[in-house]
Amino acid sequence: MAPKAKENVYVLGVGMTKFIKPRGKVDYPELGFEAGVKAMLDAQINYDEVDQGVACYCYGDSTCGQRVFYQFGMTGIPIYNVNNNCSTGSTGLYMGRNMIAHGAADCVLVVGFEKMFPGSLQTFFQDRANPTGTSSLIMKETRGITKAPGAAQMFGNAGREHMEKYGSKIEDFAEIGRINHAHSKNNPYSQFQDEYTLEQVLKSTMIHEPLTKLQCCPTSDGSAAAVLVSQSFLDARPHLKDRAILIAGQCLATDQPALFNKSAIELVGFSMSEQAAKTALAEAKVSPQDVRVCELHDCFSANEMVTIEALGLAPKGKAHELIRAGGITYGPNCKVVINPSGGLISKGHPLGATGLAQCAELVWHMRGWANNRSVADTKVALQHNLGLGGAVVCTVYKRADGSAARDLSDEEVGRVNGLGYNPATVAKGFTKEQMDRVRSRKARSEWALQDTEQKVEARF
Repeated sequence: MAPKAKENVYVLGVGMTKFIKPRGKVDYPELGFEAGVKAMLDAQINYDEVDQGVACYCYGDSTCGQRVFYQFGMTGIPIYNVNNNCSTGSTGLYMGRNMIAHGAADCVLVVGFEKMFPGSLQTFFQDRANPTGTSSLIMKETRGITKAPGAAQMFGNAGREHMEKYGSKIEDFAEIGRINHAHSKNNPYSQFQDEYTLEQVLKSTMIHEPLTKLQCCPTSDGSAAAVLVSQSFLDARPHLKDRAILIAGQCLATDQPALFNKSAIELVGFSMSEQAAKTALAEAKVSPQDVRVCELHDCFSANEMVTIEALGLAPKGKAHELIRAGGITYGPNCKVVINPSGGLISKGHPLGATGLAQCAELVWHMRGWANNRSVADTKVALQHNLGLGGAVVCTVYKRADGSAARDLSDEEVGRVNGLGYNPATVAKGFTKEQMDRVRSRKARSEWALQDTEQKVEARF
């Protein structure tokens, strides 16, 4: 199909909750409400300006999205409920961008949320085919099945194949875990903010070699949201242009036949990640070498290892050399800072929220707000969000004028956004006045809101 002219799409507002352990104490209407209100406050819009809504979650009944969105207002707009495994949040982001780019909307609110169960991911439906069953059969034939959690086996086997083919060592995978935990101490939204030595990562409980516990993402509760707008919407609000970040390139891709070629690395989506990255970078007219900051789907350290290569951030078979040289973290040898947020490994992984939390992190970097973890001379940021089964979304962000991000102090950010603080470095709630500012003026329902406002206030 011949490409059609598309309107520029910007991320105008982002917001998120702190990611927390899944203890059943906070429900999804509250999580989604908090993130959505924060995103609209950040964008300085009212819900009446939202043309369409996208709700992203994996665990929940149908129309959970309406339950969350009705709290903002009952304006009759279309609300879509999206489930695309761990890439759910960025799939919603992709949908919102498409709506605006092709003229179906000027302003879209995307909210991702998840209320999970403690422990490893489980299969709920026992009376029908598992969507990843064909992949599991390949794994069984080639590597066997152990008692370890299924996802850890799948990704751990990819790590084993990388070691066998390219000479990476167990210490290289542990170093990925060490780096992500170290990064998370600067992210106020991270589920974990503890720093570990390489030895501590190596000596934590072995889950499925080479993966120890501190190299595996936890299950999490949490929410994140983004407000996407068109060029014309932004042009009507010129005072907001400096905070609007352009989605310069984006691709949602699914698996290719290589998935079943009996490679453990292919079983975790290498080819589709490679395709998505190439397509998104090409649309943005940049190369992997231009990327200074990357939020990469590190559900396990092994996935970060192979995905560094799929994204073109290192040649195939050379990711461990980049890691050994200090190339993926802050320092004199840095080539690209990967997962400044702490990544899924330390920040947490509430499935439907993850892709939007990655978006929030990179938007803060591109604005110059991520000052306790910023990367000098950042002109291009890359997001990678993967779901087995499968789908992957890669998104490239730039400033509208193509310039590098310039760091602002927390005080400057607080003045610019009118909130009095920098949401990139401080996790706060909101006041009743702020909440009233973004809820619909023409079609709000207190019955839909129930006691959510009080619950959010109580947590802060």
